[in-house]
Amino acid sequence: MKTEVYKKLALKLDTLPNRYPATTSGIELRLLEKIFTLEEATLAAEMTFNKETHSEIAARVDVQEKQARQILKRMVRRGLILLSRRERDLVYGLMPFVVGFYEEQLPRMDEELAELIEAYFQEVSGEITGKGLSVNRVIPVEESIEFEMEIHPYEKASDLIENAKSWGVRDCICRVQKNLIGDPCDHPLENCLVFAPFEGAFDYREVDRTITKEEALQILHEAEQAGLVHTTGNFQEPINYLPYNYICNCCTCSCGIIRSVAEFNRPTAIARSDFLAVVAQDLCVACGDCIERCQFDAMELGDLTCEIATSSCVGCGLCVPVCPENALILVRRPEGEVLPPPQDTKTWGEIRFD
Repeated sequence: MKTEVYKKLALKLDTLPNRYPATTSGIELRLLEKIFTLEEATLAAEMTFNKETHSEIAARVDVQEKQARQILKRMVRRGLILLSRRERDLVYGLMPFVVGFYEEQLPRMDEELAELIEAYFQEVSGEITGKGLSVNRVIPVEESIEFEMEIHPYEKASDLIENAKSWGVRDCICRVQKNLIGDPCDHPLENCLVFAPFEGAFDYREVDRTITKEEALQILHEAEQAGLVHTTGNFQEPINYLPYNYICNCCTCSCGIIRSVAEFNRPTAIARSDFLAVVAQDLCVACGDCIERCQFDAMELGDLTCEIATSSCVGCGLCVPVCPENALILVRRPEGEVLPPPQDTKTWGEIRFD
């Protein structure tokens, strides 16, 4: 009975656009058992992405309405499900695994959960968010783009932050997870940025520390200096199933999505930006600084200059600021090579399942 409940929940999560791939070993069930109690999993397995009242959910489960309401509220506090208000009622919805309830387990991340996550990641060969249109996309470093070049708002990390009304920062759960399994990296820990279109969004949240807009922009700058790749949701409009939007500052040594590119050669794990690094052959002195900077092995030294493998370049632009000869720039890729991200999460989900 217990196994069937978690299996049902796993199958339900895999019907969401973000997916939750099954494994041969069943490690995904052990992972859910670590995160959800049996009574929580019983309710969650009957929920959908479309939010409902506690009465509607309880009607499908052999649970009293009052008890269902208590369990659902507890799940909200633990970051397991979604909550919003519909007229006079509170309504609850199923939250995806990644990006979703996994990131909200930061306060409860321990060695056991870290080991389960790693085992799951390895068994699904990095496809922790399933196949199809990428969950996240790369945002280029603005310093690496020529001033006169037109940049869409969704391509500018600073615009995403400037247009918000509240800001927060949290530890990178991927680096916390790698630390706990004894494989840490030396990149900054507290630099996952969250932001929302209303004030006070992070004042009472367990996983976030409230910061100012200026602090958020400073963290963004420090992430660039540390050689971290900016990533966010792969759509133009703000994410609509979470109460916040985000910019992750990622590395191939710890961060699950771009580790898929480095460890399992899955270039579609993350959507590239619409930019490409280009070398000015007459300026390049083959110093190799850019090669050390690139996390995707997109650069190598030729006989006289640096050479770029365009198929491996994700357009992050981190190589450009470290070139002492100003021999690198980002240019737009050829028209049609990278399609614009979907307008919103609904469109993204429809394309992902197509």
